[in-house]
Amino acid sequence: MKKVMSNKLMIALYILPALLLIGVLIYVPLVLTGYYGLMKWDGIGDMTFIGLENYMEAIKDEDFWSSASHSFLLAVFSTLSLAIYLIISLILASKIKGSDILRKIYLIPMLLSSVAIAQLWIKVYNPINGMLNSLLMTLGVDNPPAWLAEPDIVLYAIFIPILWQYAGFYILIYYAALKNIPETLIEAARIDGATAWQIAYKIKLPLIMGVVKVTIVLAIVGSLKYFDLIFVMTGGGPNGASEVMASYMYKLAFASYDFGYGSAIGFLLLVITLIVTVIIQKLTESKDELQY
Repeated sequence: MKKVMSNKLMIALYILPALLLIGVLIYVPLVLTGYYGLMKWDGIGDMTFIGLENYMEAIKDEDFWSSASHSFLLAVFSTLSLAIYLIISLILASKIKGSDILRKIYLIPMLLSSVAIAQLWIKVYNPINGMLNSLLMTLGVDNPPAWLAEPDIVLYAIFIPILWQYAGFYILIYYAALKNIPETLIEAARIDGATAWQIAYKIKLPLIMGVVKVTIVLAIVGSLKYFDLIFVMTGGGPNGASEVMASYMYKLAFASYDFGYGSAIGFLLLVITLIVTVIIQKLTESKDELQY
């Protein structure tokens, strides 16, 4: 084994298939997306080189910046929701009765496809016979809102199923990190008279802060490129009130057949996501990591 690992040619041969796969599936499409953004192209006919016109148009496009604001708002809500997931994980990790069953329940949304979740919540939000409005009318609300048809509230209505969809994912990550904390540390704190709140805030949370930082990056990056559930539930409507960057790119490329401009929007989405990722990593990096 040592002989193989000391052979640079063998190492290169071992990693070559993975590098080729990554290059073909990730880097080549990224380069082509940036290249197509320099063209005027309907996806079928000949391409015409127009330089940076698509990118300049995107910078001036109010609809693009409106969709970007919606994506950033989703990122904010997703980041804030991590606090809820963390609290639930702390409760589940404290050996409460029925915690095993609760963990399985929280994982159910992860087993469903985004399309199935979207269809489920469309039924919940149905303004005539949906479960939510039926409950509100039972409680005495005479004119409950049409959740997916009113521009002022549609975006917030969509946030709920998105946050519900990924609850199990983040709860599972936090739960695994909490269970990895040595029980001797917790017992020592209890012997010293620490309360459950003090143990959670001063011991558990600092020890899993590295994991928390990773989930913040995942939540923000995932929100900026989110597409499927929003597209199925509203298609970006009404009147663009729930449009996000990814759905706006899709409409331009595959509905309006403006592949050049759609590619420019997609490449800008990549650039924005990379910039935000770097900023978040800089803000959350720490020189001193607690070890246990």
